[in-house]
Amino acid sequence: MGTKTLIKTQEALERSVRISGAEAVIRCLLAEGVDTIYGYPGGAIMPVYDELYKYQDKLHHVLTRHEQGATHSAQGYARVTGKVGVAIATSGPGATNLVTGIADAQIDSTPMVCITGQVPRHLLGSDAFQETDIVGISTPVTKWNYQITRAEEIPEVFAKAFYIAKSGRPGPVLIDITKNAQFDEFDFEYKKCTAIRSYKPAPKPAMFKIEEAAEAINEAKKPLIVWGQGIILGEAEEELKTLIEKAGIPAAWTILGLSALPTEHPLNVGMVGMHGNYGPNVLTNECDVLIALGMRFDDRVTGNLDTYAKQATVLHFEIDPAEVDKNVKADVVVLGDVKETLQLLLPLIKENAHQAWHEEFKKRDAIEFDKVIKNDLYPEKEGLTMGEVIKEINNASGGDAVIVSDVGQHQMIACRYAKFNHSKSNLTSGGLGTMGFALPAAIGAKMGAPEREVVAIIGDGSYQMTIQELGTIFQTKVPVKVVVLNNDFLGMVRQWQQLFFDKRYASTELTNPDFVTIAKGYHIEAKRVSKRNELASAVQEMIASKDAYFLEVCVEKEDNVFPMIPSGASVSDIRLS
Repeated sequence: MGTKTLIKTQEALERSVRISGAEAVIRCLLAEGVDTIYGYPGGAIMPVYDELYKYQDKLHHVLTRHEQGATHSAQGYARVTGKVGVAIATSGPGATNLVTGIADAQIDSTPMVCITGQVPRHLLGSDAFQETDIVGISTPVTKWNYQITRAEEIPEVFAKAFYIAKSGRPGPVLIDITKNAQFDEFDFEYKKCTAIRSYKPAPKPAMFKIEEAAEAINEAKKPLIVWGQGIILGEAEEELKTLIEKAGIPAAWTILGLSALPTEHPLNVGMVGMHGNYGPNVLTNECDVLIALGMRFDDRVTGNLDTYAKQATVLHFEIDPAEVDKNVKADVVVLGDVKETLQLLLPLIKENAHQAWHEEFKKRDAIEFDKVIKNDLYPEKEGLTMGEVIKEINNASGGDAVIVSDVGQHQMIACRYAKFNHSKSNLTSGGLGTMGFALPAAIGAKMGAPEREVVAIIGDGSYQMTIQELGTIFQTKVPVKVVVLNNDFLGMVRQWQQLFFDKRYASTELTNPDFVTIAKGYHIEAKRVSKRNELASAVQEMIASKDAYFLEVCVEKEDNVFPMIPSGASVSDIRLS
């Protein structure tokens, strides 16, 4: 061994410290800037929890009431902060209980690192107590996963995990750590990961493709932008705003893209998709250039692919090559980080207004208001509508709140009518459609953005999927506001049964408990509203509260969400009733 090598080895030893694998886990998290983690202890992860106990002043652990709640809380934290969320659980059922949240994070591109304990290395494959192959189980729904069997692996694997989770198109990573690796000691040294051979998270933009896109946009007579969550993940909100204002292009959003542009912006024409707005859906099949920014042409957006935007030149700005031409064939593909590609595009774009084209959207807006919106927000019937509740929340919050919705009718109503002034304000389960997402996600969101009002909008069915997380609210005193829109039904399924199954309401009517009494059992202030003259004051009281607050609003049992594109139909076949 040469002198230089000996010197380097000595320097490394001086920088390193001999610690257990369990303590190394904590030090890795701190090195990555983690300040909050969500989890549930158990035997196989107990050494890590023992070390965590010693670092309580540096790393806040939130004890959720279920491991699924830990993943959704980590998602809410990640979505509102832009940082990597962290969840931790034991082996066996603790690990498998994370899978739903991991799958949700994968399809919605949420950066998350999940840590699971595992039986000792010598027991792997022996069906030991609480052993399960979580690496095999989670492989289809993770961006990367790895099983650590030696303590020495911990620093490098954690560094890779955080880099992979947050780079390029974000996603969840799972690290499974055998119990022996947590106990064993080694010389710890941490170095952040900045590159991995053969992993190219963001393709380098091709300038000639950007020039092709600019030419198509400049020549367009009826251009339409549809943006998705890629704008938020890429922090390209200002570039989007500059583009639409310079070129005068109407811009519509997917539900995960909502809030990237202020709701009241004059060029924001609303939501596309199954329950989106009438104008952008119908006019998708009339535009001559369709500009897709950071969106993946999900089936709920496109409807029948055989009839989707066939007349249009399609420009697809996308970071993930796997999404290109997967559902919709693009005429021009611009690969790369959307912030970078839009910055390269903007100098090539000519100023325009497209006033006649905008009038087409306004005409359809008027039709939708008369046939749908007026009835949702200003009903003449006696019973309360879900839309009225969202309208009162807008009035009380001024459009500054973070709205966390679950899955179902209430989700579509919240996305349609909530007002947003700031990005990273609409949190919901998009691609997976996970009932039970909102309550724990709202906890994570409020912890990630304590200065902001966080309001969870939940249906009575979804609420009961993770209702136990009220215990997390009670223990942590996190001041989230929870609104349950109670129609005593699994509302979205019932709507489909009404429209397509001759009103055969098979297993969708709910016999619900006393939600207010349950909330009060967790020492959370609670109120129930069933009359219109009570609604505004109840919402104002909820928003004004400095503590957690639960509000149940009893709404019409058989109200439906319109517009609606029936499954498999064309976006042109959108129904208003």
